[in-house]
Amino acid sequence: MDTDIIHPSGGNIEWNESFYFSFYDKKNDVCAFMRIGLKQNKCLKNMFCFFMMPDGSHIGLKDDDRYENDSLIAKNLRFNKITPEKKWNLTFDGKLINFANGKPVDVSFDFDFESLNNVFDYRDCVSGIKEKISQSVASEHLEQFGKVIGKLKVGDEKYSINGLGERDHSWGVRDWNAPKMWIWLTCQFNEKLALNVTKLTVSEGEVDAGFIHMDGKNIPLMKATIDTEYASDGSPVKFTMDLQDKNGEVHRVNARIIKNVKLPFTSGDGKKQSIMHETLSEYEMDGNIGYGIAEYLIRDF
Repeated sequence: MDTDIIHPSGGNIEWNESFYFSFYDKKNDVCAFMRIGLKQNKCLKNMFCFFMMPDGSHIGLKDDDRYENDSLIAKNLRFNKITPEKKWNLTFDGKLINFANGKPVDVSFDFDFESLNNVFDYRDCVSGIKEKISQSVASEHLEQFGKVIGKLKVGDEKYSINGLGERDHSWGVRDWNAPKMWIWLTCQFNEKLALNVTKLTVSEGEVDAGFIHMDGKNIPLMKATIDTEYASDGSPVKFTMDLQDKNGEVHRVNARIIKNVKLPFTSGDGKKQSIMHETLSEYEMDGNIGYGIAEYLIRDF
């Protein structure tokens, strides 16, 4: 079965089909996250592509492109499905902005993403009233972790990338300013142990979802209790989690933020804005150390 298809767009102007990839190469200390979103009813493609570099800087681009077809190509960023639910190729050849000096830098990459678990569907966690209250934030949601191998060139610097990461495919209505907050977390401890957590807070309540992959299985999460410490500017600094899985087991996780990229999302009328903190975080669970993205979308109004 191929779940990575483009779905017919609904009638809502904010209908969105989103494909997202992230990874961290610990040896090179390079973290990347990138996304292409199709907004057929707005004739737009949204994209962002960012790298957190070893020197502490970050380079990237967040922009829109014209929607002409369903190809996953936007502003020189390309996602190519090779094998359904197993392998993707990610490429880019263009300029990203160095946020340390505001200058463009030539960047090219060619990465292969290969999955390490079966696709996980959030419907294994979310149904009924929880499904209803999540409909403003792309309620259909698939997750999968994997390994990323390839080549990266930033200016004159070249990197042989070998890391672990996550891919995300969601579709439905997505209004970035609808939730009071969402927290989306992913961590890969090794090729056999990983986790993914979403905690969505809207006016009607909270939705918890995600999985822990261990012993060759995706175990759905039913409840996520997250306690976050924030800096004076509102940025997350560290957090602890108690994750209750479908088997009744509770997993304690401690995490700290290592690097943070802040992305603004402004409403169509320009009156509302939310800030997305896309962070590289280090996680500890049962003596295992892993790395991944901790994404905090925080309403700024």
